[in-house]
Amino acid sequence: MSQESVRNVIDDLLRRAGLSDVPSRSIVLVVMLALAVTVACAVRWWPAGDQEFTLREPGETSPASSVPTLQQAASEPGSQTAMIAVHVVGAVRTPGVYRLPTGSRAEEFVLAAGGLMPNSEPRGLNLARRVEDGEQVVVPTMDEWASSGSVPGQGASSGTGLAGPAASAGAKVDLNRATEADLDALPGVGPSTAAKIVADREANGPFAAPEDLMRVSGIGTKKFEALRDLVAAQ
Repeated sequence: MSQESVRNVIDDLLRRAGLSDVPSRSIVLVVMLALAVTVACAVRWWPAGDQEFTLREPGETSPASSVPTLQQAASEPGSQTAMIAVHVVGAVRTPGVYRLPTGSRAEEFVLAAGGLMPNSEPRGLNLARRVEDGEQVVVPTMDEWASSGSVPGQGASSGTGLAGPAASAGAKVDLNRATEADLDALPGVGPSTAAKIVADREANGPFAAPEDLMRVSGIGTKKFEALRDLVAAQ
């Protein structure tokens, strides 16, 4: 196509667009300016040839990220969110070891274990009591509560389990002669702690006084105060 034909085509397009009065030179300048802007933008935003893009697995964070999450901060040593582990057994839906913040009450651990079973007897323990680390929360059944000799309103007020027949009858448990079953019946003393008491007695000799019970791992001042009037060392 000759130069004159090209010009005629351009003139025809300008006439159809209503730009027949605009000088051709001005249109050429506008077109050149638009091309220059397009080239400049392409150079500015086009990715560098040595730039690397890596795909991360789902949940993977950027290496540059240095801000810990709340959960990470809570799990770090020295965190203000201290946790305690408690063994929940008995008439709950999902017995097991559960971890909750320090200061949690027995009721919260029972809820963490799925809640009470239909045959449970919550009067057999103090649900409002704050639980210590390493304790065992025992939820008795109705039959266990009835066979323990307890009556409504006279359950263990500070322990986590139900009081046994000896305790409810006023007789004290001799720490130096009691079996694991006898000790397990005491409020707040589960099978694990009962076994520790017997093992300590066999390894270190008889208990000289009820206060010696605190030498057993897992029995602190609070737990001993709940047992003081229920045990003897003869």
